[in-house]
Amino acid sequence: MKKIGILFGMEDTFPQAFIDRVNSKNEKGIIAEAVAIDKVVQNKDGEYAVIIDRISQDVPFYRAYLKNAALTGTNVINNPFWWSADDKFFNNSLAVTLGVPLPNTVILPSAEHPTDTTGKSFRNLKYPMDWEGIFQYIGFPAYMKPYAGGGWKNVYRLENIEEFWEKHQETGQLVMMLQEEIVFTEYFRVYCLGCKAVRIMQYEPRNPHHLRYVINGPPVDTKLLATIKDYTLKLCKGLGYDFNTVEFAVRDGIPYAIDFGNPAPDAELTSVGAENFEWVVEEAAKMAIAAAKKQKAGKMNLTWGTFIKDAVK
Repeated sequence: MKKIGILFGMEDTFPQAFIDRVNSKNEKGIIAEAVAIDKVVQNKDGEYAVIIDRISQDVPFYRAYLKNAALTGTNVINNPFWWSADDKFFNNSLAVTLGVPLPNTVILPSAEHPTDTTGKSFRNLKYPMDWEGIFQYIGFPAYMKPYAGGGWKNVYRLENIEEFWEKHQETGQLVMMLQEEIVFTEYFRVYCLGCKAVRIMQYEPRNPHHLRYVINGPPVDTKLLATIKDYTLKLCKGLGYDFNTVEFAVRDGIPYAIDFGNPAPDAELTSVGAENFEWVVEEAAKMAIAAAKKQKAGKMNLTWGTFIKDAVK
């Protein structure tokens, strides 16, 4: 019997719906359940053929558990090793090489010295930095957000240089990105599962969270949708994420990738809506079942992006 587990935290609707959907398909020799951990012993596990990870970004103990499980043969979705190494600024740099349009973006040193460092730790950093060049490259208004973060935490919209200096001081030891504002006419959030199943959703990020997914929105140009799908697949295949969302802001007909490293994307019924929820539950179940069928005990079964695979070659 091959077991598919789901590891989750605050979510209420998606985990049980996923478990029920997998089990409703009555695949011979495959069952789904919530992951249950009573102890974690080094290089021993193998209980699950597949684990869908929805929470380890917030719980380091779970991340360590998942890496150990992967070593013993579990296909962890998403790959916990890559997820640990990933950050949004690197994602941007990779996207450039993949030919996906992006807002102009720079990374900034933290406003405060990290714990256990002093000014002496930063002798390789020019002082002052070329702030004038940075501001000319980005322009204002601009967005400032953590280089490795999510959930819309610590995101600032800045009108001018004075506001930048004021808000940057509030970020403490966080390493931030400064990014050009894309004044968009259309905005989309896109699910991508298994690096092949794509669902493009009209989205309004300026609305309250539960009203961001647009229902019965205006018609969208088919060529634009095709381009968004193409860019989504390029990004997810490059990064190697089997469960991800990608966001695009459209300016002058060009979709700019805004955020595309979301390996535990929102899938709650109350926020994504019934139709999107049904799609992601079904596609996640099909993806997990396919992964369980292909899983080989005692082997490495993780998905690696083309960036890593090409580097190894």
